Amino acid sequence: MTSKDAELVQQCKLGDISAFEKLLDEYEGKIYNMAYRMLGDRQDAEDATQETFMKAYTSLDGFRGDSSFSTWLYRIAKNVCLDEIRRRQRKPVYHLDEPVTTPTGQIQRQLPDESPAPDEVVVEHEKRRAIEEALGKLPPHHRTVIVLRDIQGLSYNEIAEILKVKLGTVKSRLYRARSSMSAVLQEMELFRRQGVRQGERREET
Repeated sequence: MTSKDAELVQQCKLGDISAFEKLLDEYEGKIYNMAYRMLGDRQDAEDATQETFMKAYTSLDGFRGDSSFSTWLYRIAKNVCLDEIRRRQRKPVYHLDEPVTTPTGQIQRQLPDESPAPDEVVVEHEKRRAIEEALGKLPPHHRTVIVLRDIQGLSYNEIAEILKVKLGTVKSRLYRARSSMSAVLQEMELFRRQGVRQGERREET
């Protein structure tokens, strides 16, 4: 833990709210970025970020400094995100054409149009969307290690501390996660090309 973080944590434990606000300023963007990559939804990422810092603040007295503050905070964020993923899996699945029952009868389900404007459809946007979609297809333990290493840029040792696993486990899990990610991206590209070819054939007819 950096001397700056250690000092701020100590001040927080003494009841200095402004010290915690400084930690919030330092790490809020990093935690949000991790949560967004894990959950793929901006509102859920904001909620997860807020919950992470609430948990950190209420648990700060139990932080003994065995690891760095950032490692401890990432561990909390990881658990919050995994809890949200589990909650999603327990939620009922609705068909988009299934009507909604209201006290006055049934109405058709309406969803907002989230398609991007034409000027937003650029190469970088498509790459980011493909990566986010591919991440969403990975199991949570693979998604976590890719986000921490390849997106957040944490070291193997830091990831091992966050996940509470051995260094070798981090490396092998990352290798399998990257292989799975590559396979998912290749499959998505294959489907995209098939769709383009089918569209071309329809235009010819």
